[in-house]
Amino acid sequence: MTGKPDPCCEGAGAPASPRLWSVDEHLADVLAAVAPLPPIELQLMDAQGCRLAEDARAEDDLPPFDNSSMDGYAVRTADTVRATEEYPSVLAVVGDIAAGAAELPRVGPGQAARIMTGAPVPPGAEAVAPVEWTDGGTGTGRAADAMGAPAAEGSAAEVQVLRPVAEGAHIRRRGSDVTAGDTVLEAGTVLGPTQLGLLAAIGRGAVKVRPRPRVVVLSTGSELVQPGEPAGPGRIHDSNSFTLTAAAIAAGAVAYRVGGVPDEAATLRAVLEDQLGRADLIVTSGGVSVGAYDVVKEVFADYGGVDFRRLRMQPGKPQGFGRIGGGAGVPLLALPGNPVSAYISFELFVRPVIRTMLGAPDVHRPVVNAVTTAALRSPAGRRQFLRGRYDPVDGVVSPVGGEGSHLVGALAKADCLITVPEDVTALPAGSAVDVVLLTD
Repeated sequence: MTGKPDPCCEGAGAPASPRLWSVDEHLADVLAAVAPLPPIELQLMDAQGCRLAEDARAEDDLPPFDNSSMDGYAVRTADTVRATEEYPSVLAVVGDIAAGAAELPRVGPGQAARIMTGAPVPPGAEAVAPVEWTDGGTGTGRAADAMGAPAAEGSAAEVQVLRPVAEGAHIRRRGSDVTAGDTVLEAGTVLGPTQLGLLAAIGRGAVKVRPRPRVVVLSTGSELVQPGEPAGPGRIHDSNSFTLTAAAIAAGAVAYRVGGVPDEAATLRAVLEDQLGRADLIVTSGGVSVGAYDVVKEVFADYGGVDFRRLRMQPGKPQGFGRIGGGAGVPLLALPGNPVSAYISFELFVRPVIRTMLGAPDVHRPVVNAVTTAALRSPAGRRQFLRGRYDPVDGVVSPVGGEGSHLVGALAKADCLITVPEDVTALPAGSAVDVVLLTD
């Protein structure tokens, strides 16, 4: 971390620090403490969603040999130049060539070889006559879809070619897709289905990538009950762990959800110790304010290196950040427990950390300028983040729901955050505002 911990924040039960951090100060401090994860080599199917750590080059041509793009007959063009349906070129079939064939017959003058899609073009052949341009070896005129029976070795089977075939017709030339030495994918490319298919096609079984960070998400609070179970008096269903885990996956991480850790110091310590071994990043929600039962600060104080701060923002004023565990430690971001506060804090601070660990160039959400359709209010000295719906066609944004940090119904309808600066307390409808887009 670049920021210095406030002495009054060290230890459980300490009074709140008088210092208020700006959103930008806190974000800069957080990002200064993380870096892209070191590259590792992974098998192709384990590398999906990762970014290449180095250029991928082809060691051979693709296709690696001339091959047929059609079922038909490999022919010499001179033998078909005068072919018509009335006066077809009659060629002797010297063999059959299936995909994967290693031994190929030579096609000489007046000859053809029956060939399947993907099969190598035999020596002497200059083009492929699709089966639809022949009688299929049946001697009964134009073929439909099926080809005739395979030519027996040493037989005098014949095929009638019903139209001329141009040189190179229906042949996929060696190297026509990729040439040996070509850079097929550049470093930084995200590996999706088509990229993995290309790597497999050029013979790469493993690649060096930036791994997807492993993010452990846990929500704290004795009042939390898992969805599907009855809540009961004074209890609520845990939504934060689901929201934040899904958000981590959407940001590119491999995420593990640990929901509903009660407000018991011993239990929280045990959970953290259990999760540290598989985490590149830990994200908690709840227990970062000044409540009497907020045990998160108490437990993190035992690890050291975790700062609890108040930010000049709404919602999301209380935040925690640091490292826990042995050695260099695992980065940890402690978010507020209110659902809207937790989600907005994730978008502003946790998502950029995940994107940084991925080595992604687009660390931050895009910000656009829009005109608000309604008047906005904001407390003095706080950067307000209001939920909204953005209309890119008209360039306008409309607030969704109220200002409360518990309004998950409104949050689910929002696709952006409307930003009101710290030095602004009110904006009339029609004002220009910055809008943080939440959709990928």
